[in-house]
Amino acid sequence: MDKVLLIDHEKCTGCRLCELVCSVTHDGVSNPARSRIKVMKWEAEGLYIPMSCQQCEDAPCMNVCPVKAISRDEDYGFVKVDYDVCIGCRSCVIICPFGAMNYNPMDKKVFKCDLCGGKPQCVRFCDMKAVDYVDADRISVLKKRDSAQRLSAAQRQAGALNMM
Repeated sequence: MDKVLLIDHEKCTGCRLCELVCSVTHDGVSNPARSRIKVMKWEAEGLYIPMSCQQCEDAPCMNVCPVKAISRDEDYGFVKVDYDVCIGCRSCVIICPFGAMNYNPMDKKVFKCDLCGGKPQCVRFCDMKAVDYVDADRISVLKKRDSAQRLSAAQRQAGALNMM
């Protein structure tokens, strides 16, 4: 079964530990610029939103790659880059609607989240549980439940205001 990262930005504190763990896991250096997950910070609003590859079903990055260096892993279902084939043209970086493809100027190659081969370390080290690794079909159920809870709370609040 395909699994994906489920990110709950409301739980994220902006500590960026996920970025550090990712860069150490993949490149052996503690460098957020080399991380496959990026925490977008809007400090004035107090928002921290971890962003990572969404493992798109019809992945634009895979479709645009002129040398077919991007494919879907048959065992885990995630979108992966064959670094021996990648020519560093950055077409995938340009087309990704989530900004999840990155470019390493030192290696002259693109890089993206590979879900750590099925054991994402960002999930393991996130103390706030803002990042989780779930079955892809579970996301819809979780989002429906969250929306229903918010709608219910809004209706209760509106009912309370009408009684005043």
